[in-house]
Parts: sequence; structure tokens; C-alpha cells
Amino acid sequence: MKMIEKLQSIMILIAVGIGLLLGQISFFEQNADTLILPFLLLMLYGLFLTVPINNIKSALKNIKFLSISTMINFVWTPLLAWGLGAIFLSDQPALWLGFILFLVTPCTDWYLIFTSIAKGNMPLSTSLLPVNLILQVLFLPIYLFIFAGAIETVDFTTMIESVLFVLFAPFLLAHVTRYLFRKNKTFLKEKLVPFFASSQIVFLCLAIVAMFASQGDYLLNHPEVILLILMPLLFFFIINFIAAQTAGKFFKFSYEDTVSLNMTIVARNSPIALAIVVSAFPDQPLIALALIVGPLIELPVLAMVAQALLLIRKRSVVAKKC
Repeated sequence: MKMIEKLQSIMILIAVGIGLLLGQISFFEQNADTLILPFLLLMLYGLFLTVPINNIKSALKNIKFLSISTMINFVWTPLLAWGLGAIFLSDQPALWLGFILFLVTPCTDWYLIFTSIAKGNMPLSTSLLPVNLILQVLFLPIYLFIFAGAIETVDFTTMIESVLFVLFAPFLLAHVTRYLFRKNKTFLKEKLVPFFASSQIVFLCLAIVAMFASQGDYLLNHPEVILLILMPLLFFFIINFIAAQTAGKFFKFSYEDTVSLNMTIVARNSPIALAIVVSAFPDQPLIALALIVGPLIELPVLAMVAQALLLIRKRSVVAKKC
């Protein structure tokens, strides 16, 4: 892991702290909200630019694995997120919606790090990355329409405008960039892509600083929401870990393939949903808070999942020798 990847959780926490401090200064509190969306758009542009879309062909070679991971990520997980939210967050509709939006977007970056740590199938996991990205771009507006409509926290005209602007604009711009530099792939691969790959966390942190500076007073007066979201998140991680292990045994996956399934259905990808939320619900900080708190809990959990998988691998090797 690169140092910046190891420090992502700490950087996000520092960004939250800086935002809360700046929010106590009236100038920053009144103007910070204008900076949130530009930083998130830069981050999403970088994310879409760095994802190897041409790897889709590789993913399609393993139809069984692709079908199972897709069903769990885009059918089972939204239902599980709704159910857990209904149990734990029904009296906090804004937090409930943020919780759902965090869970319905599979990770497209750091799950590869933990797949590698747990000795999973890296080529298979890498091939899933563009598939998960494209499907969440397509399904996220649908999830938002269904769940936000049911929870009644959204103006649909604002939501549609936000989705079109925040999600598809950087997605299309990234592909236009790839097209424009098709004859100069050296600059694209050696300069542009590495820059945005390493700076995504910086843009995310800047957006978080601006977000907490603009809504800091409200969040400081409601610290209990962090504890409210902790329990359903832990249940999600435990249930999906068991689901991956069960599916791996039922379909007779190798240890390496089961690790890849575990990581792709446990790890989440909040920045995409966060950008839409900030644009569509600027006056509802609790929705965004769920998407910020989520990764702070997720990263330690992924580290523990990786170690649990390695322990399973070790016991399996010992059992075979006996």
C-alpha cells in the first residue's frame, strides 16, 4: 500500500476536524458550500479516468462469478440496506437514506488493496472494477428514485438535475479525455492518470472540509448520529461476509475467488453517492454524514476481514495436511 492509501482514514478524520474548526468562522461557514461540488466533480472525474474500462472483456470470461457478485451487489445488498435501515434508522429518514446510498455502491478502488492482502484473485477482482462502476452509475439514480421516494426526503426535479450533472458529466468528460489522448497514450498513462489516481483522496478531503465548515454547527449539536449508524453498518459487514463465504462454498469457488467475492460485496464506494447527495440535498447534512462516517468504519473492518480470510486459509491448509 502506498503511504497515502494507508493514511486515508486519518486524512478524512483530519479533514472533518479542519472543517468543524473553519465552520466556527462566519466567513467560511457562509461560503464553504460553494466549494463542495467542484471538489467532488474533480474527484469523480479522476475516478472515472483511472478505471480501466477495457477490462470488461476479462470480467465476462467468468460468467458464474460475475453473475453472483452482481446479484449480491445490486439486488441483495439494496434490500439488506433497506431492511437494516428500517430496523435501526426508521425515525431518522435522512440518515436512513444516506445509509442506503452508502451501501448500494460497490467499491472501485481500495477493495483491491485488501484483496491483495488476503491473497485473493487479483486479476478477477480487477476485471470486476469497471463492471461495478458502470452498473452503479446506471443503478444509483434508480435506487435514489425508489428509496428517496419511499422515505420522502427528495424533490425529484432537483434529484434528476443532480444525477445528470454530477454523475454523467464527469463520466463523459473522462471518456472524452481518453479519446483526445488516444494518440498520446504516454502522457495519459504516465502523467494524467497517475496524478488523478493519487489526488482523488485530496479532492475528497477538500470537499469534506468544505462540507463540515458549512454544516459544522448542526453536526456538533447532533453527535449521536454517528453512534446511530454504527450498529447497522456492523450488521451489514457481518451479514455480507457470511453471504460471501456461503456462496463460495455452495458454488465451489477456490479460496482466491471467494476472497475476491468477499471484498467486492463488503467494500463500499461512497464518493459517487456523496457527490449526488451534496448537490441534491444541500440542506440535509445528515444524509451526507452517513456517507462520510461509513468509510471511517469500513476501512478497519476491511482490514479485519482480510485477516479473518487469511486465518481461514491457514486452517484450510492445516486441515488438508492432516
